[in-house]
Amino acid sequence: MQAVPGGYRATARWDFASGGRQASWLGAHVRVAEADGTPRRKPNGAPEIRTILFPAASATMYDVWDVIGLNGTGTDSYSVDNLFIPEKFAALRDDPAALREQGPLYKLTTYTMFGLGFAAVSLGVARATLDAAIDLARGKASIGIKAMRENNAVQAAIGRTEGNWRAAHAYLYATAADVWRDLTRPGGEMTEEHRMALRLASTWTIHQAAAVVDAAYHMAGATAVFSANKFERRFRDMHAIAQQIQARDTHYEDVGKAILGTGTVPRGTGIADPSFAAPAKNG
Repeated sequence: MQAVPGGYRATARWDFASGGRQASWLGAHVRVAEADGTPRRKPNGAPEIRTILFPAASATMYDVWDVIGLNGTGTDSYSVDNLFIPEKFAALRDDPAALREQGPLYKLTTYTMFGLGFAAVSLGVARATLDAAIDLARGKASIGIKAMRENNAVQAAIGRTEGNWRAAHAYLYATAADVWRDLTRPGGEMTEEHRMALRLASTWTIHQAAAVVDAAYHMAGATAVFSANKFERRFRDMHAIAQQIQARDTHYEDVGKAILGTGTVPRGTGIADPSFAAPAKNG
């Protein structure tokens, strides 16, 4: 995106536009270039990234979301060609110096919110899958085979898996509540410790939710493979979530570096995060 008088001009294509088909406005995270084409830098030398907003009618949509899971999000691609973006619709991304609202909500970075959002959805998918397995176990009985509800292995699996789900749910929500409590105190600010806690809780919760779904899916046996039952779609959705950037294993590495004092938990990726708009190219 290139700076011009009064704003910017963007020619780009982005992916991962969840909900874009129903939106009246679209957004994207883009790197800024000066009028002469040189990259614009922040005072610390990092590339300047802005979040731009523009009417959905200004973009061309591409039907590319042919995936194994999360079909309902409609996470298609879209592009703009030489589109003028007024300055007031191009905000600095996750830059405390650019804050216009000083409330606690705006101290949370978009990167952090993406992680919490994916983790919360993961818990919902895992809860629904486990509930389906429990309902199945209560009523399924085959001729010549012990009823599921009387099977010791099934009973133990349900107990362990229920405990794992409750632990993940409690951990995520308790961590979010702790950070929110600190941010709502007078002078409360988002710290490295907060980012580390939220990143760890979000990533671990997604992985734990995937394990819960796997356990429930396997518990259901052949019943789980039929589209008419409440397993296969949730299985696919959960594993589509687990492939997202919010669940990548390198988050544990970032947290480990922070704990050991050899690194920090990033405020953001430096590019756009999935579920909003990831630039494939900028102009």
